[in-house]
Amino acid sequence: MISRSIDRLPNDLRVVSINMPHLHSAELALYIKTGGRNDPPGKGGLSHFLEHMLFRGTAEYPTSTEIETAFEAIGGAVNASTDEECTCFFSRIHPEHLAKGIEILSSMILRPLLTDFEIEKRIIAEEALDDLSEKGEEINPHNLASRLLWPDHTLGMPTIGTLETIDSFTLQDIKNHFDAYYLPGNAVLVAAGNFSHDTLLKAAENSFSSWCSKESPAVCPPIEVQSNPQSLFVSDSDSQAHLQISFRSVSRSDKRIMPLRLLRRILCGSGSARLHLTLRERLGIVYSVDANIAAYEETGYFSIELSTAAENLHLAVSEVLAELVRLAESGVTETELERVRNIYFYELDFSRDSCFEMQVRYGWGELMDIVREIDADMADASALTAEALKNVATELFKPSNLNLVVVGAWGEKERADVVNELERYSEKWIFS
Repeated sequence: MISRSIDRLPNDLRVVSINMPHLHSAELALYIKTGGRNDPPGKGGLSHFLEHMLFRGTAEYPTSTEIETAFEAIGGAVNASTDEECTCFFSRIHPEHLAKGIEILSSMILRPLLTDFEIEKRIIAEEALDDLSEKGEEINPHNLASRLLWPDHTLGMPTIGTLETIDSFTLQDIKNHFDAYYLPGNAVLVAAGNFSHDTLLKAAENSFSSWCSKESPAVCPPIEVQSNPQSLFVSDSDSQAHLQISFRSVSRSDKRIMPLRLLRRILCGSGSARLHLTLRERLGIVYSVDANIAAYEETGYFSIELSTAAENLHLAVSEVLAELVRLAESGVTETELERVRNIYFYELDFSRDSCFEMQVRYGWGELMDIVREIDADMADASALTAEALKNVATELFKPSNLNLVVVGAWGEKERADVVNELERYSEKWIFS
């Protein structure tokens, strides 16, 4: 039986435990509420860069190798990630060494040395080059879609930054960002596995009680302005065209998130999903097609992503948009709804066996103030009707929400055909 407990230290650090007595491993994580959207003007990528710098050594573990070795000695493999809204440091560890894992993590956060600054700049620059063409142009479809959605906001910037912003970073920039956002009231310490909440709480008190708290800066919401479909085409020396169709969507607290989860599964993600059957099984023009939901504090997007040969680009776009029109026009069948609902239920049940998924659900959820119990998600999904999904599809997939990005192999004919298809989509969309 999984149980969740939460406490708050005097310095405002939230401590969350998920007791999973059937497991022989534990997952430890520290979430900090700062990501790409918190980067200062002209300093895109600073949150991500700071995450890397915290691996460069601490007072107790002066080198990155010593940090890695310390985690390996307790069964761990420490890692971190930075997205648009948060930074997370995490590692699998043996439950017997929970306190040691927390001590190493606190050393990284409270006593970093911030050394090898120029070396790290070179490393991150190499990482950023992965998203650039031979001409130095951005070719990451996700980054380009974000730019279309929020062109004048940090949500529209690559989380990693650009070569120019990375080169502009100073050590003082790093220290200022660290002081502004790496605060106990802006963080959640979470662990999932076979241990008691008291064990976690005591270890947190021993390692993090000296962390001083203050208010972190407020975020600026993006301005949402769009009235027609938008498109962006970027040429690259590739054998395929990479397509991302992103629809401006809802925030993570919006009640329409659950219908979107089921709509995503109706369109993509399994062998019986609509777009898989059409694009792969019937037409044979893709290897795979995926759909994703990104939900932020006050906005989000729903994306459909695929790769195909240039000569099939127009066909792929027309088939995807036709399927969205069918969803808004005819909705889903009861059989379809039951099928994807059961898929979702199985995924939720399977997540109970993963200490990583449990720490994400309850750790990230606590940070973002949207903690959801699995049973509550199941109840909400059970209550959804086919009509509810049709209504959300009608609201979401309207032309004024559509942003299309194509990267790779395409010619002017393919571009013109796709742009014309977007115009036809607007004409076909007669749903209120």
